Amino acid sequence: MSPYDASPVQAPAPLVDGFGRKVSYLRLSVTDRCDLRCVYCMAEHMVFLPKAELLTLEELDRVATAFVGLGTRKLRITGGEPLVRKGVMDLIRSLGRHLASGALEEITLTTNGTRLAEFAGQLAEAGVKRINVSLDSLKPDLFKRLTRGGDVAKVLAGIEAAQAAGLRVKVNAVALAHDNAAEIPELIGWAHRSGLDITLIETMPMGEIEADRTDQYLSLETVRRELESFWTLTDLPLSTGGPARYVRVEETGGRLGFITPMSHNFCEACNRVRLTCTGTLHTCLGQEDATDLRAVLRAGASDAELVEVVRNGVLAKPKGHDFRIARAEGPSVSRHMSTTGG
Repeated sequence: MSPYDASPVQAPAPLVDGFGRKVSYLRLSVTDRCDLRCVYCMAEHMVFLPKAELLTLEELDRVATAFVGLGTRKLRITGGEPLVRKGVMDLIRSLGRHLASGALEEITLTTNGTRLAEFAGQLAEAGVKRINVSLDSLKPDLFKRLTRGGDVAKVLAGIEAAQAAGLRVKVNAVALAHDNAAEIPELIGWAHRSGLDITLIETMPMGEIEADRTDQYLSLETVRRELESFWTLTDLPLSTGGPARYVRVEETGGRLGFITPMSHNFCEACNRVRLTCTGTLHTCLGQEDATDLRAVLRAGASDAELVEVVRNGVLAKPKGHDFRIARAEGPSVSRHMSTTGG
């Protein structure tokens, strides 16, 4: 019997925020740790959280189950790098019971790909159908510099292993003005030739790091205009539950997404909330709102009490974020993306 053998909490009404938006998508961070140190994401010498501050696997399962009972249909496992968390496959396999019951539509994963060769088969067996892999460059030297020591060959081998296991893979690439801007068409072409979707993301001002994101910010409106100078981009009426807007590149036949938190926010239809690995519920990526679910869990709350706290937290969800990238302003939010959950 599963150690997390609990049924979803049955809620009388769906989870809705104060603006009438139905929340049906939970991003669940299982760790703040990562085996890479991407320059736009975290400091080179990060101080990671002590184990006691992280939710246990049982606590993560309990909160996720509460959200499923409140109408969550999509669950994304994030980090840090989720596959470095000891026992994470036990958690994913256990959460798969909600797939089997039909209460949950899908469990997905965002990963840097370094451990996919080891875990791809297990993910597929656990019911995961698709994953996102972060990959900002195919050039070994540039990839090594951007990740502070990473090996792009390991990530590419992980992607191949995921495809061989039957997983659908989408590549996520952060657009960086002085690093990979010129490589973006090549990256898109490679992805489409490899049978992969790809999404471009604007860099976001989260957490104090050494790099100056002001200089690295690249508007995807500018990128799109450049791509349209030699490719035909056809808008697609497609949503995968996240914030990306999609086009088809007619010349390659592949799909390309744009996530534009800076140049065009995506708040009006936001259906997402995030739970950090420490049990903090954030209902907006770009605001400092927070509800401490760890304290509720460890105070011995009943399922009904947990649901009530979740409802109140989501009810206070802000209308939207106000990300800014400007010199001397510092980050829009102080927490790192690796702590928040990607």
